[in-house]
Amino acid sequence: MFAQVFRFDASRLHSAFAPRKPRHPLARIAVGLLGIGVLALLVFFSLFVGIAMLGIGLGYRLLRARKPSAPRPVGRTSSANVVDGEYRIVGKTILPSA
Repeated sequence: MFAQVFRFDASRLHSAFAPRKPRHPLARIAVGLLGIGVLALLVFFSLFVGIAMLGIGLGYRLLRARKPSAPRPVGRTSSANVVDGEYRIVGKTILPSA
């Protein structure tokens, strides 16, 4: 009876996706400058996205603050954020000693 054993060799897969540096010195410099350029481009765009988000948030707050608030009912003196209720203080429970 013939049995085939499958072994997965991860060393070949690891070397397939490992980044390799170019050997030529000018190619190394070009790849390095390309990486720095991509990094600078990402920082540049993220800066403008952050500024746009802050501007939109501030504009939203300014426009929301300019809207007139709903008129208050005549008989009510407390603000809408106050919850009125009754409460009582409950004493500590005494546990039986064993």
